[in-house]
Amino acid sequence: MNYTPHTEADIGQMLEAVGADHVDRLFDPIPEELRLEGLDLPKGVSEMEAIARLDGLAREIQTSGPDLCFIGAGAYDHFSPSVVDAVISRGEFFTAYTPYQPEVSQGTLRAIYEFQTMICELTGMEIANASMYDGSSALAEAVMMAARIRDAQRVLLPRSLHPYYRKVVEAYARGAGLKMVDVPWTRAGTMDLDALKDELDDDTTAVVVQNPNFLGVLEPLDAIGEIVTDSAASYVACVNPMSLGLIRPPGDFGADIVVGDGQPLGLLLSFGGPYVGFFATREAHVRKMPGRIVGQTTDVDGKCGYVLTLKTREQDIRRERATSNICTNQTLCATAVTVFLSSLGPQGLGEAAALNWAHSHQAADALATLDGVSLPFDGAFFNEFVVACDRSAHEVLGAMSSRGIAGGIDLGRFYPELDHHILTCVTEKRTGEEIDRLLSAWKEAV
Repeated sequence: MNYTPHTEADIGQMLEAVGADHVDRLFDPIPEELRLEGLDLPKGVSEMEAIARLDGLAREIQTSGPDLCFIGAGAYDHFSPSVVDAVISRGEFFTAYTPYQPEVSQGTLRAIYEFQTMICELTGMEIANASMYDGSSALAEAVMMAARIRDAQRVLLPRSLHPYYRKVVEAYARGAGLKMVDVPWTRAGTMDLDALKDELDDDTTAVVVQNPNFLGVLEPLDAIGEIVTDSAASYVACVNPMSLGLIRPPGDFGADIVVGDGQPLGLLLSFGGPYVGFFATREAHVRKMPGRIVGQTTDVDGKCGYVLTLKTREQDIRRERATSNICTNQTLCATAVTVFLSSLGPQGLGEAAALNWAHSHQAADALATLDGVSLPFDGAFFNEFVVACDRSAHEVLGAMSSRGIAGGIDLGRFYPELDHHILTCVTEKRTGEEIDRLLSAWKEAV
């Protein structure tokens, strides 16, 4: 069973209330001969380490399939404290639907309100909605919103955008008559700023940037912001929320719309879903934002309450006058994100992000020392990176799979010129021993 340790201040306050000067005084009624001086127990470990140890015991009876995951690309093997599942499994949250009737939905509405607030704090934006289906649909909706803000036809997409996200954006934009324009990447793996300047014109409605991008590289959000804010186009940022525990948010660099997938924040891989998209923007654009919004108000007695606001119940079926075809939200998954962020707090999220950074760089530095292996992009990266190898990526990944390791993604599936390149992800869950296993498997494979 989980517990939350008391701080020294909490302990001092409780001792003062009961008139004791030390915790030991609480045990005075117990005869000394009955007291234990200590327990012969191993050194304590964190919840994450304890679960990893139990998983290791379970794997001893596993007969097939990889037991160690270094795959990322939008679905990340992060640690989720058990408090997340414990809270969202409560019936009040687990069975709740979109709260049309605020008088009986205050708990759900407040949870959504807290989610919106945390997303705003995380992204540096002013308004967030109640959630979207996932990161890809959130990005597509952001592009459609940009077209409502400014009636223009061209959307600039980085070539390093997640290929699946690109397909969803293109599917949404096709009916609206929007034209997708590719912006190439540089040798650093970042968006080519000169190409961006050349492509940005008066008919551009949105400039999209993904950070980190599909190659794992961190984009220069400040430089991109300076270019885009001099134009009339909307600056749309699609971000990994875990990275925002370590790097400055897109809102600091002039982004108009910030979206992403909340999966890294407390949602397990779950065979690919369900996940939750988040969507935040500037207050000036709130009337053009898709999805539902929960607001804080007061009732007739002056008590604080929460309601769906700014949108009528059926606005999403108003055909061409609707701001979106989103007709619900991912409340349960959004609640999981809220519980996760609440349990970690700003410091905990920063520590988790720092572990992702440290572990991924430890692995990348080790792999770069192997013969026949290199890191082709020299831009800064967060928790995933590209590894180039002399052998076929398919062969290398097959060799690692035979050793129980899912080593990454063959980038040749998406980019012909990256045929011998593998996208590898290393999160805070990957220990030093597991990174050593990855290194050993690479040595054998190449």
